[in-house]
Amino acid sequence: MSAAPSSAAESFPRFFADAPVLDVEDPLAEFLGAAEGGRLRYRYEDIVRMAGHSCPTVASAFLMTRAALRSLYGDALPRRGEIRVEMRDARDSGVTGVVAAVATFLTGATEDSGFPGLAGRYGRRERLFFGRPLAFGEMRFRRLDGEGVPVEVAAHLQRVPGDPRTSMLMGRCLHGEASDEETATFRSAWQQRVRTMLVEHADDPEVIEVREVPA
Repeated sequence: MSAAPSSAAESFPRFFADAPVLDVEDPLAEFLGAAEGGRLRYRYEDIVRMAGHSCPTVASAFLMTRAALRSLYGDALPRRGEIRVEMRDARDSGVTGVVAAVATFLTGATEDSGFPGLAGRYGRRERLFFGRPLAFGEMRFRRLDGEGVPVEVAAHLQRVPGDPRTSMLMGRCLHGEASDEETATFRSAWQQRVRTMLVEHADDPEVIEVREVPA
């Protein structure tokens, strides 16, 4: 009988702990007893576990969703599963699918594969849409209870430049040409840009822009 595989402890970059969090309430989680009061807290490390990596796109998707929900709900907790999300681009365009996956994780919104609901309640389907004509942003968020004003949000990643060596080092790493030192430098530089976004620009409207739009 083989021994059970040992599990190594996770080890994330230290700045993950300094990133903002997103608190929501999920009525389905409350109904089924999964979380007291349905309250859930999402940290950046949770997003990384879901996505399997940490990059500017993943970080910006987290920050855009967080900013949009804060605008929609103010001081109240966003209600997960009761939010409509629309993406400007097609689902298979560039990193749109990655951004949408983060939004789904945080809001519960899915196209047609999410939880179907219980007695007409708690459904998660038909709440995520792609290829929508948006006024200015990459994503549009709307409360399904009809309260609040819909918002669009965009991330201006060019305003948070990274280490100019990153592209060259990535290429060397991908082609197996990088030394151990170059590999370490690449990883540090890559995550440093993510850290700058999450720690220094999480609430910077010049980087994460939110606008109210007509319903």
